[in-house]
Amino acid sequence: MTTSPADLDAIVQAAAAAAPIWRRSSASDRAGWLRAAAAVLDAHVDELVAIADEETRLGVPRLTGEVARTSGQLRLFATVVEEGSYLELTVDDADAAATPPRPELRRLLTALGPVAVFSASNFPFAFSVAGGDTASALAAGNPVVVKAHSGHPRLSVRTAELVAAALEDAGAPAGSLALVEGREAGNALVQHPLIRAAGFTGSVSGGRALFDLASGRPDPIPFYGELGSINPVVLTAAAVAARGESLAQGLVGSFTLGVGQFCTKPGVVFIPAGAGFEDLVAAHVPAASGGPLLTERITEAFPTGLAHLEDDPSVEVVAQGIEVDGVRPVALLTDARAVADRPDTLLEECFGPVTLLVRYDSADDLHAALSRVPGSLTATLHAEPDDDPAETLELLQERAGRVLFAGWPTGVAVTWSQQHGGPWPATTSLHTSVGASAIRRFLRPLAFQDAPQALLPAALRDDALARLPHRRNGVLVLPA
Repeated sequence: MTTSPADLDAIVQAAAAAAPIWRRSSASDRAGWLRAAAAVLDAHVDELVAIADEETRLGVPRLTGEVARTSGQLRLFATVVEEGSYLELTVDDADAAATPPRPELRRLLTALGPVAVFSASNFPFAFSVAGGDTASALAAGNPVVVKAHSGHPRLSVRTAELVAAALEDAGAPAGSLALVEGREAGNALVQHPLIRAAGFTGSVSGGRALFDLASGRPDPIPFYGELGSINPVVLTAAAVAARGESLAQGLVGSFTLGVGQFCTKPGVVFIPAGAGFEDLVAAHVPAASGGPLLTERITEAFPTGLAHLEDDPSVEVVAQGIEVDGVRPVALLTDARAVADRPDTLLEECFGPVTLLVRYDSADDLHAALSRVPGSLTATLHAEPDDDPAETLELLQERAGRVLFAGWPTGVAVTWSQQHGGPWPATTSLHTSVGASAIRRFLRPLAFQDAPQALLPAALRDDALARLPHRRNGVLVLPA
């Protein structure tokens, strides 16, 4: 089903009419609306999970947990709104004695207006209709128009119905959340003159096409896309010697989790030559199972991407897992020199249960290959206290938005300090799409000069500043 141009325009017009109400809403009202959205998801979890499992086959346990993550995300942003520091309230008092004389200036971050959100296939709740992009855009004070993902259309419609009704029942205006369907509608949505920003999670090709549409408008808008990521991992010889078995087990569990369809899957793992780590991995892969992939497009692309890697003369198959629905986990092996020579081939993301082990003989080999790794959401370093990984760590920090020193990157905690973004092609910007500061994407700075108190936004008035964190004349002021 595709939303018609007339219907899309009516939906966006309704969002635009709701935008001033959202922008002016009090913290308590907006937080209440977010909590109402969270409550309706929890109340309908069994119904929603059943639909999601039919459409995605991700399994009831995984999907039930994802609903909890999604409602928790909404509640986190309710607390962000109430706490108030996201507004970055700043006041410089007038000073006639300054050179030149300084007027009174008050600044805050304010909502942009209607936001377009493009759902992802691999997280039908947490990165879909009521997911993180929607939650952070609403928290910032913006109505949202969601482009449904074709991989879970019935779930998208039902989720939108429930959340939109819950928002209105809690007092939010009509037009606060709506859904459009179809690729043509998605393209038209990001180009609609009343849409002020867009959030996207998906492929590099799809995201880049939408990014170009957003940038090519007569009035370009911010486009926050989360795209491809290979998430490099580095193991030192000391780490393999100390805990190689557990590292191998953890790697196999991570790259096969969700049939390898997590954006944080460890896709390339640098291992010391002669340490035997590939043999440890080979012992665990055969017990790992494949499974159905999320969409026909992903199912068709996986064997092509795998063959692209396997056809490189440096690559050999370390081990294969159990084939389910035509998909089996695969661990491949190459060397650092080949990666440094042919990064376009060996460092291309393959969405599915495959990882590429890369043997390195020396720190120079490792660093030459790491310098060719494209931007990623995560980078992981497994080292021991006696290692000196400073140069390696510097390279990893340059290429990722989150650096791990234990565990594996699959699994993204929804917290105040989380960062889920990275250099291109991981994201089109350096902002996070998970965690409290994801709200920053959908705000813009606005300053008021010598404004009467009565005409200031409520949060910038003196009575509100007494209760909110702010900076005055360069000094951070916290509420008592």
